Amino acid sequence: MIGLFAFSVLLIKEMRWRDYDSNDEGILSEEKIEELQKENKREQVISYKTARLVDTINTIYIIPVSHKTLNEEEDIVLNGLLSASGSEYNYEPDFERRYSKYVYGDYNNLIVYNKKENTTQKLLNDRANFKDYREEYFNDDILLLFKVAEKDTYKDGVINLNDFKSLCIYSFEKEKLEKITLENMDVVDYQFFYGTKELIVRFGVDKNNDGRYTEFNEPSIIKKYNLDTQKLTDIIDPTLNNELQKTLEGTK
Repeated sequence: MIGLFAFSVLLIKEMRWRDYDSNDEGILSEEKIEELQKENKREQVISYKTARLVDTINTIYIIPVSHKTLNEEEDIVLNGLLSASGSEYNYEPDFERRYSKYVYGDYNNLIVYNKKENTTQKLLNDRANFKDYREEYFNDDILLLFKVAEKDTYKDGVINLNDFKSLCIYSFEKEKLEKITLENMDVVDYQFFYGTKELIVRFGVDKNNDGRYTEFNEPSIIKKYNLDTQKLTDIIDPTLNNELQKTLEGTK
């Protein structure tokens, strides 16, 4: 009985994993690709996983390339999912990362209280919803980071994490709130490049325009954000993205 129970648990876990990631279904056959190309359509698109640090000394990251099978075929009208947005830059940090802390709950705002000056400041001016926030400690600043939904983009009558989210970053040093957002996209996750204040941000693309991002069959893109310059720029060059898409489709 114990063995049967353990097998059932493993089976459930495997089924959940398959429900979450559709990559085990493989890519489309050449015959199916040819069929779609005749109609100038596609069913699968390039998608990127979160970057992984593999060389700490040289700060080298691996960005796994994946794909998503869309719910519906789409017309091939663009050269790729990504577009250039700003210029590349080099950032030389003169500080060291300390540590971070997550605080979980159900929130609609955060208040910064200065006990010495006896002042209070709310960070958000509009109605919002978020489930956790992150405290990030550097030797020259403390940052608060949280993914927040502020509009009912899914049109289900509530503002929650099914809706598109922005990434909010509050600096204690600057006493300023910054917001990272892209139109019709959802902030899925984020992380800092090692030893810097530069962020990797992954955005979910709402391909079916229903007002929410579904990771099971909708792709994601990644960009980088520099807190000092406040610039959001591409990590994957649009040309490379186009090459990867063509490889997936069998046209290269």
